Amino acid sequence: MLVLLGNILWFILGGGLFAWLAWMILGCVLAITVVGIPFSVAAFRIARFAAFPFGKRLVDAQMVGDDRITGTALANILWIVLAGLWLAIAHLLTGISCCLSIIGIPFGLAHFKLAMVSFAPLGKRVVLG
Repeated sequence: MLVLLGNILWFILGGGLFAWLAWMILGCVLAITVVGIPFSVAAFRIARFAAFPFGKRLVDAQMVGDDRITGTALANILWIVLAGLWLAIAHLLTGISCCLSIIGIPFGLAHFKLAMVSFAPLGKRVVLG
């Protein structure tokens, strides 16, 4: 029940709606090119996580039994250089600003989780926990 309440408050007040919308738009833009499709799939996965992050975590795909796709590390390096560093910094700064108030600390922690996945999203899966 607490997770549901946290997710609802996050979506309305904590930036979940805007984070979800931004990741969805990014996924659509990336899907335009053939080269961007793997990044698009990762962006849509992060969008679902960004909308309702409480009670979930992101883990490496190998931890849930999925095979690692060849080239994931190289693609993550490309992602870090082109977008990941900036997205991670944005979520980190937003998380810090949320943590300035006691009420905003859970939202700040959610932004820190998003910062970690924004840095290198390929090969990650959302799991309950």
